[in-house]
Amino acid sequence: MYEKYYGLKERPFQLTPNQHWFYASKLHKRALAYLQYGLSQGEGFIVITGDVGTGKTTIANQLLSQLNQDEIVAKQIVTSKLEPDDLIRMIASSFNLVVTEQTKASYIDAIYAYLKRLHAQHRRALLLVDEAQNLPLDSIEELRMLSNFQIEGKPLIQSFLLGQNEMNAIIQNPNMEQFRQRIIASSNLSAFALEDTIAYIQYRLIHAGGTEDIIDTDCYALIQQHSRGIPRKINAVMDRVLLFGYLEECPTINVSNVQTVLNEINQEIANQQPSQTQTALTSTKQAATPESINQDRLNELSAALDSALQQKLEMAKELDLLIKRQQMQLNGYKDNDK
Repeated sequence: MYEKYYGLKERPFQLTPNQHWFYASKLHKRALAYLQYGLSQGEGFIVITGDVGTGKTTIANQLLSQLNQDEIVAKQIVTSKLEPDDLIRMIASSFNLVVTEQTKASYIDAIYAYLKRLHAQHRRALLLVDEAQNLPLDSIEELRMLSNFQIEGKPLIQSFLLGQNEMNAIIQNPNMEQFRQRIIASSNLSAFALEDTIAYIQYRLIHAGGTEDIIDTDCYALIQQHSRGIPRKINAVMDRVLLFGYLEECPTINVSNVQTVLNEINQEIANQQPSQTQTALTSTKQAATPESINQDRLNELSAALDSALQQKLEMAKELDLLIKRQQMQLNGYKDNDK
């Protein structure tokens, strides 16, 4: 909407990660270098951690775009709280493997057979696991077991784990000693400092065909304060700021414009917060006895069951009516034939 007004070829601050818009800050360069180093080693685990929105997925996409597909078959999966068996199934599915029996052993056999075929073609597999902090310890251990697939001492699959900061605590668990020994490099992405935020915004504006003069230099400190230097939040703020500038016909964004947008965003966030009444009710529930909580839950389930039964009865009546109408129509056709 605002692109033409500011002379931009496209929106410079989209929230969706885009490999063509990769801004290489010092920390992002380091993380990407670790990933590339891990690839060159062809073994072990690389772990990249960081807060939400700091660019872990962007770095992964950047790495994938640089791979030689004649040498490496890479797949990226986004995990939820997958148990080991489900994780194995997801990995097999990501490599488009089909099994005749839906058992864990069958999936593992299919994965191993596939990896051996790649090895015969002088290729290897790379698995990028995004949101890895969601995995239970047993599932991370399953990834370690897959890394044991080797031919003549050469690993057949390598895994990179991308996760939020809580991933670091998971790795330090006493039960993860064997996994820790397989980590050949790790890096933590932190938020941008002010100078990186400025460079990031200017890079994106110029990359989209605009100029850094679109926004006054005094605005950067405000944006840094609100976004805390997190790239995704910077994108969200700047997208709103440019839209506001277009609607208000501001050829150059100034501090007042940015503050107005930030006030609007803060007000929207405040409106989404629970009301005082809701907070009081929540506190009351938290303070309730186990017996009252169980009774409340029983009442909720009972009401939900009654509602579901009522809906099914209504659907049954409607279905019965439709069947009767069809029978009447069929009888009418038969009478016409006579």
